[in-house]
Amino acid sequence: MSLLNDLRSTPRFGLLIGATAAAVGVIYGYDLSNIAGALLFLTKEFHLSTSDQEMVTTAVVVGEVLGALVGGWLSNRIGRKASMVAVAASYAAFALLSAFAPGIPVLMVARLFLGLTIGISVVVVPVFVAESSPAKVRGAMLVAYQVATVIGIILGYIASWALSSTGEWRWMLGLAALPAVAVLAILLRLPDTARWYVMKGRLEEARRTLATIEPESDIDAEIAGMRAALAEESGGRKSGVAKEMLRRPFLRATVFVVGLGFFIQITGINAVVYYSPRIFEAMGFSGNEALLLLPALVQAASLVAVFVSLALVDKVGRRPILLGGIGMMVVANALLIGVFLAGQSFGGALTVLGFLGVLLFTVGFTFGFGALVWVYAGESFPARLRSLGASTMLTSDLIANVVVSAFFLTMLQRLGGAGTFAVFGALAVAAFFFVHRLAPETKGRNLEDIRIFWENGGRWEPRGVPAVRSEVPAASQDIA
Repeated sequence: MSLLNDLRSTPRFGLLIGATAAAVGVIYGYDLSNIAGALLFLTKEFHLSTSDQEMVTTAVVVGEVLGALVGGWLSNRIGRKASMVAVAASYAAFALLSAFAPGIPVLMVARLFLGLTIGISVVVVPVFVAESSPAKVRGAMLVAYQVATVIGIILGYIASWALSSTGEWRWMLGLAALPAVAVLAILLRLPDTARWYVMKGRLEEARRTLATIEPESDIDAEIAGMRAALAEESGGRKSGVAKEMLRRPFLRATVFVVGLGFFIQITGINAVVYYSPRIFEAMGFSGNEALLLLPALVQAASLVAVFVSLALVDKVGRRPILLGGIGMMVVANALLIGVFLAGQSFGGALTVLGFLGVLLFTVGFTFGFGALVWVYAGESFPARLRSLGASTMLTSDLIANVVVSAFFLTMLQRLGGAGTFAVFGALAVAAFFFVHRLAPETKGRNLEDIRIFWENGGRWEPRGVPAVRSEVPAASQDIA
């Protein structure tokens, strides 16, 4: 009830801004799953080998890495809003190009550029949402991105199933342009974030944005706090933001976000999303309905999990949710190892247990890693380092995604299901201890104060101790 009360007390326009930005996740989610369905028919039409299938899948992930590398710079340069507008428009264009591709080379180029737009979006959206949401609902608004992503995944599987009787993989890929156009129409009407305006010295626009989103706040005090925080963090500017992230006190934050981003993907979730039809096929399922609707059912369950995470993230905190989700993944991996070891010939209860293992794995990921990745991407660094910090974290995430998507089918063939999920299980255990050791609890903290955790060597000051900020002369406006 507290979340509902907080949402009711938040101005509608503020909720619209956060929700619209988070809806970009629909684009990301649809792209994750529609290739899983399309591959069933692409493989037959173009006679793709296992390595060919991995290349088609990996092309978009390579593009995502490139997009994540430039996403932070782009969002600081042209703005959070302008970056998201460019993402939505470009994604629609490249989705149509992939649908009309005459062969695999053009398809791979189109998917490379699709990945570029997605890579930018996964960096920019968490920053935009974090900077546009009040602290009391910021976690929920960031988790909403994962809600939209899961909805996109479900829509991708359902669209693939609906078109499976015709084998129209071009329609499966081209329909991705529709959510991109819908989101674009709304994005064009939104302002940028107040913090970005302050970074650029555009204080009147910052005031107007804050007055719309948080009309009851002390706007001048909010802007003064942003300017002071940015000024305090500007000491390392001459040596470069990247170098500052590799020095104390933010080196610890950099290690955390790089490690978290890597563990999120290397533990195998996108192998399950990209190749669910192949995994279920290995368990003895057959037919397009089973191979495409069962993954959609799994994602529907994970959607429930992310709603639970959304309801709890600003109440019980970030760490318990993240550790609980990873714990479920460890249990799921153990179950899947047992199923594949016992599965000389799948059928009956063994096949059901295999399905439940995939279900628990996906639910655990979505509840923990899936929901909290966007929270920590938006919250882990102070304002001036936030875009580059999110970019660093998500680049690490996407590099691990390249590894998984490029080699999963080969692993499944050579190690078998038991060996493959044993590798993922060991990585999930390592992720649990890493998160337990380094993850900060940022629930209810102001964005400008989160730097205190890193400056104190991974500890918070008592809540009664106010953050110390230096005074900034009124004339110092363009601190970016």
